[in-house]
Amino acid sequence: MQHFNDSADVGHFIHGERTAGDTTRTQPVFNPATGAVARQVRLAGEADVNAAVASALAAFPAWSNTPPIRRARLLLKFLELMNRHRDELAAIITAEHGKVFSDAQGEVARGIDIIEFACGVPQLLKGDYTDQVSTGMDNWTLRQALGVVAGITPFNFPVMVPCWMFPVAIATGNCFVLKPSERDPSASLFMAELLREAGLPNGVFNVVQGDKGAVDRLIEHPDVRALSFVGSTPIAQSIYERGARAGKRVQALGGAKNHLVVMPDADVDQAVDALVGAAYGSAGERCMAISVAVLVGDVADQVVPRLAERARALVVKNGMEADAEMGPIVTRQALERIEGYVALGVEEGASLVVDGRGLKVLGHEAGFFTGGTLFDNVTPAMRIYKEEIFGPVLGCVRVKDFSEAVALINAHDFGNGVSCFTRDGGVAREFARRIEVGMVGINVPIPVPMAWHGFGGWKRSLFGDMHAYGEEGVRFYTRQKSVMQRWTDSTPKGADFSMPTAK
Repeated sequence: MQHFNDSADVGHFIHGERTAGDTTRTQPVFNPATGAVARQVRLAGEADVNAAVASALAAFPAWSNTPPIRRARLLLKFLELMNRHRDELAAIITAEHGKVFSDAQGEVARGIDIIEFACGVPQLLKGDYTDQVSTGMDNWTLRQALGVVAGITPFNFPVMVPCWMFPVAIATGNCFVLKPSERDPSASLFMAELLREAGLPNGVFNVVQGDKGAVDRLIEHPDVRALSFVGSTPIAQSIYERGARAGKRVQALGGAKNHLVVMPDADVDQAVDALVGAAYGSAGERCMAISVAVLVGDVADQVVPRLAERARALVVKNGMEADAEMGPIVTRQALERIEGYVALGVEEGASLVVDGRGLKVLGHEAGFFTGGTLFDNVTPAMRIYKEEIFGPVLGCVRVKDFSEAVALINAHDFGNGVSCFTRDGGVAREFARRIEVGMVGINVPIPVPMAWHGFGGWKRSLFGDMHAYGEEGVRFYTRQKSVMQRWTDSTPKGADFSMPTAK
């Protein structure tokens, strides 16, 4: 495994080459464990975005006409390269995001799962055929690529989330422009170079680094046919609305406030293990992190003390150290926002059981570290309950019974992920059926679907009709065409002024 020590500016990848772009605007990229600036990322201007889209548009005719099996074979070469370099990619993630190395390895593995799925796309591109739909007439459907499509991805999964998008888009015949997070941009270029090494034609995959200006240009650009986004709910809603007004197909995945219900009959040790890992893993910077423990009946008095003990004992340090359980927060601004929410929770009257604020890690005193925070007696009226904190802050809500737990969760604005820990099969079945959330775990704390099932929430956690990856992803990146065919020797003579019917 190689550590990532490149101190050069991080630029763009357009038409098969790294480029500094047409602007001199830059933004610092930090090592969050040390607090030091590691490199600068160059921010795209309008000309850079236009160049990436133009490259993709020029590559589209030949790529979309490439037989699907040949596209899949190229992705198989990319898959092999991703497997070969998975630890190098994980080290890049940890260097710029801060998550512990084992977690970064898991992220890369889940991205690789989607690439494996995309290699089987030819099977999913098969259309339907009806012989003799009417006398002498046949009808069939086919799915065709959209053209140039773009992905706007978040800092918390700089490999996995782009892999939700571009492998499926490319496999189905589209050309792709990726705008990754400017906070941890290097992994996108690493994957671009692996795609080039695999033999992907120039222009099929492009990367533009940038900020809101680059996003705005992708939304406005008339040659971008579809947009995929993962991030906060306000931005997801804005991109969905603006993209739809521009006539684009949009899937925009937003925020979350994921609950884990602990029933009185649950295995308490198992539930506590699940809550600790799901709330504090990746420093809570996951859209599927558990941020609310819903404790039913008297189980709260068993769970809260054990959670407090575990939260205080978390091993927080540089994510490259083998025993680290939690790394730093991605930026100082994010750290200040998270610790501000902790102060808000105290003001709102929640019981602060464990205070993670002000943590200093020996040898990394300037790093962006906070400890795990635990609140008890949180109520639905509090902002720390309503809003996404996106940090290692777990709030416990006490409810009297199962029905109150379900009603509590269903009343929340977000509906991304949820979990229920119980030994009762009837409760588990009823929970899965009644809960108004897109991804449900039964004794599984982070129910991220596997590659062939697709990822997506409900309510204000998703704007758009289709989930990410899986067969939903194939549908998103293609459009159906229906063809009806009759040959002249079977065509009835004379004009027919009625609606065509099966005759």
